[in-house]
Amino acid sequence: MGGMNQATGNLRDSSGAAVRPPIAWALAAIAGFALDWLYPLPFLPAAVPAGWLGGIVFLAGLALLIWAVATFLRAGTQIQTTQPTTTIVDEGPYSFTRNPIYIGMFLGLIGLAVAFDSLWLIVLLVPFYLVIRYGVVAREEAYLERKFGNAYLAYKARVGRWV
Repeated sequence: MGGMNQATGNLRDSSGAAVRPPIAWALAAIAGFALDWLYPLPFLPAAVPAGWLGGIVFLAGLALLIWAVATFLRAGTQIQTTQPTTTIVDEGPYSFTRNPIYIGMFLGLIGLAVAFDSLWLIVLLVPFYLVIRYGVVAREEAYLERKFGNAYLAYKARVGRWV
């Protein structure tokens, strides 16, 4: 049974994630804004500077995501879940969490929820988390265990999944 080659996307040497995480993030954000447009559900007191606070949280998530991506690029490994991983990255944000890109995405959604005072975006964190946790992270962890064995297990024992 042959897998696809690298030119067309090597399916055998990748995590086999159920969805591309940026697509899942965009769908959650779009759905949250659509639901908020149809039936607004504010959740913050009027005195809260929602725009500023949400903007800060969103930018913190974006900064973490950029730092994580830059760390991957410096290590020379792939970011996309459809591509082979070439090394275990345990520097930068990967020294305190195995999933800084996804944490950045979570913070981004929380920031948008606060900035736009939309309970819908908070509610959609639940399905987004479940998709990322079980459709992406679980598959990535199994893939990395198969590919890197004890080296990945040691990293996994040393650094938490989220924090």
